[in-house]
Amino acid sequence: MNETAILDLLYGILPALIVGLISYYFFHVYTNNEENRRRFLLLREKQKTTLPIKLQAYERFALYLERISPGKLLFRVQPTSDDVASYVNLLIANIDQEFEHNLAQQIYISDSCWDYIKTAKNATINMLRNASGKEGVSTPDELREVVLKGMMDKQPPTDAALSYIKKEVKNLT
Repeated sequence: MNETAILDLLYGILPALIVGLISYYFFHVYTNNEENRRRFLLLREKQKTTLPIKLQAYERFALYLERISPGKLLFRVQPTSDDVASYVNLLIANIDQEFEHNLAQQIYISDSCWDYIKTAKNATINMLRNASGKEGVSTPDELREVVLKGMMDKQPPTDAALSYIKKEVKNLT
């Protein structure tokens, strides 16, 4: 083959090669865009169904934290006897019962939020136990007074968890 034949062959193949590469590039970009669009639509559809469930879980835990807040718990759960230990056990049983009632909702919230809720629950229980062990606490009314006076000096442990829930819900919506 001589040079002209090779050049004629290149002139014939080169445009086809360029058109092939350009069409491959556009086809590749188009399929990537379609895949991303499909993923976005699936994600949006999934969020339509999961967001209300997640919000409901956060609402239930917010209600739980409000219900176990020491001030509200002491007014809601009345003592059944004059024994401080039985009253503390009744309060703790109430906290645990509320906790177990909402336990399944943990799958819809973040791990850090779940840790805040468990910490608030345990801190509230410890606060009640510590107050019952103080000197001068011999009746449920004295226990209630000690706990409520202690809350005047500092916030209840449930407030930090409730603030964290509010912050997470703002990030969800």
